[in-house]
Amino acid sequence: MAAAPEWLTEAYIVHALRSYYKDDSLKINKLEVNPALGPGENYGGVLNRVRVSFKLKAQAQLEQQNLIVKTAIEDDELTKELTSHYDIFNREMNIYEDILPKLNEILKELNMFEPLFPTTIFIDRQRMAIIFEDLSVQGYVMSDRVKRLDKQHAELVLHKLAKMHAASAILNERNAGSLEKYDRGFFNQYTDAYSGYFVGGLLAAARWMSQDPECARYGKKLFELAPHYMDIGRECFKPVPGAVNVLTHGDIWTNNVMVKYDAATGCPLDILLIDFQYSFWGSPTLDLHHFFNTSLQEQLRRSEQSALIKHYHGIFRHILRKSAYAEQPIPSLLQFQLQAEQKRFFAVHSTVVVQPVMLCEDATDACFNALMNDDERGLRFKNRLYDNPTVQQNLKALMPFFDTKGVLEVNQCC
Repeated sequence: MAAAPEWLTEAYIVHALRSYYKDDSLKINKLEVNPALGPGENYGGVLNRVRVSFKLKAQAQLEQQNLIVKTAIEDDELTKELTSHYDIFNREMNIYEDILPKLNEILKELNMFEPLFPTTIFIDRQRMAIIFEDLSVQGYVMSDRVKRLDKQHAELVLHKLAKMHAASAILNERNAGSLEKYDRGFFNQYTDAYSGYFVGGLLAAARWMSQDPECARYGKKLFELAPHYMDIGRECFKPVPGAVNVLTHGDIWTNNVMVKYDAATGCPLDILLIDFQYSFWGSPTLDLHHFFNTSLQEQLRRSEQSALIKHYHGIFRHILRKSAYAEQPIPSLLQFQLQAEQKRFFAVHSTVVVQPVMLCEDATDACFNALMNDDERGLRFKNRLYDNPTVQQNLKALMPFFDTKGVLEVNQCC
């Protein structure tokens, strides 16, 4: 578990809070710093929870503030090198500081505003740090990533995601394509830096499948797919010409949404979207494929995706129409479902390569370095992912479906 950075001191928090509250006399009474997540819970940064009590100039009583401090992974040179190709922290800081407030303003203008994201307290570009409100104080928690999400959760996520997507399309139209510069999704034209994870995970899946008679033919297809995998991914991630593209979340899954529950019934009441390191300009259906194939309970994933797409599409289309969006034709439900089919390769990637990491319950070797590397430790970690009975059951159920869709073929982009 990564320790808090040395610079995360009382003086630093004082500076951040004084900047946010615009009170140079603010003084801290008590400060606690603790890790927010354990190994295997987050691979894109270091999260620390800060509890602080302080006094503002205009108030007699102490204020209590609970914060999350997110910083880049600094203690591993390989991690720093690979993530630098994606520029994930500069991107996330730009999005929190500049883009998300503008999306909120558009939704307010349309009388459709509701909180979609946490409040940002402080952004430090020198140290690559972002300080947010700690949503747990308001009753928001992470759902169980292993149990995954039911239909109530899924519809709440899709509701907020549709609002974010639609507002981003409107913003891009109004600002002459300003969001199209965000072109570094998981697969992009600039780098294959994550091929160790992506192709390495694919090959680990293929090795397991090749040893199981029920899956051996699919293992063979994955071995054949591996040399073409990054190119197919790049093609999949290209924006769709003549269609409504959006600023996607880019990594929408159980641990990147915070949920508030009704204390009496246990039902989900609200969600907020977090973690925008991999946001990119492209088809909104890519977020849907990723979410469906990493975070839904199996009955939903296997039988209700079309209904969930319809739920999302109704909100997305309504907002675009209400804003008089005109840059591209607003898609009918059929057109949107067809676009989802065109992007189904990402469902394969999310199922075969990504979800096994997210369902991992053995934290041995669980770190970014092991994900990306093909050394002994990395191979051991990736191979172990496919020993998980849940992962095996999911793949046995879904590989025949993907095969009939043609998304296991090496020439699927032709």
